[in-house]
Amino acid sequence: MGLIYTGGTFDLFHSNHVHFLARCAELGDVVVVLNTDEFVARYKGKPPIMDYTERKVVLEACKYVRRVVENTGGADSKPMIEKLHPDIIAIGSDWARKDYYKQMGFDQDWLDGMDISLLYIPYGEGASSTEIKRRVKVD
Repeated sequence: MGLIYTGGTFDLFHSNHVHFLARCAELGDVVVVLNTDEFVARYKGKPPIMDYTERKVVLEACKYVRRVVENTGGADSKPMIEKLHPDIIAIGSDWARKDYYKQMGFDQDWLDGMDISLLYIPYGEGASSTEIKRRVKVD
């Protein structure tokens, strides 16, 4: 089994996060590259509900996660990918309609040169951080 890289914010940890990480863990040891509060605020225009330390503690408690590391590169993921040298980069299928390569700053040739596969994992219906925030505002 190899090393599985996935990155993200993982705010308001929910069932779809768990299902996604469980699918990743079927492939190998999961390393989550966790976005900093500052990067989230720049990228999404607002800070996460849970701060970095809270999100990291929750992820570290998840049995599917081998290790959590800070996303020190912000939008430039290449340095962290080069450092970790995963076998697979796993992302949610919600990225299939977006330009993940552009977002991450690499292309398929770069991945091929690093001998890394990019895998889209189906993203479940229902729970999402956005949906949870909506529910809280309604109730």
